[in-house]
Amino acid sequence: MTEPSGPPEPADPPTDVLPRAAATGPVSPGRPRPDARTFVRGLVRRARAQAPLLVVLGVLVIAFVRIGLQHWREGTTELGLALLLGAVLRAACTERGAGLLVVRERWVDVLTYAAFGLVVMLVSLTITGGPLAGR
Repeated sequence: MTEPSGPPEPADPPTDVLPRAAATGPVSPGRPRPDARTFVRGLVRRARAQAPLLVVLGVLVIAFVRIGLQHWREGTTELGLALLLGAVLRAACTERGAGLLVVRERWVDVLTYAAFGLVVMLVSLTITGGPLAGR
């Protein structure tokens, strides 16, 4: 027997780039598209699950509007109140009920929200001419 002289012949490249099922379309038709009523119900259900976060975000929006209207001292105080509200809601709600307010363990979240809220309020209230100053 003689050995072949030179490198071996390369194998033919594959002709199918995609798997056969992907090339011909999905195997199953998948879930049907929901109608408008089902979509709205799902949206309401997801909003209800995030109600504590939406309340905190509502207070934040009010605070940022106040800051934008040149009432920045009162607005920063409201930012601190929003963080304190987040701490209260995180402490009062269950893990599932708190939604996206859950970041870590309950005591860590409550302590962090409350500490930052108190610091922001302390800074905003100690600014000369702050919301507690006489007008």
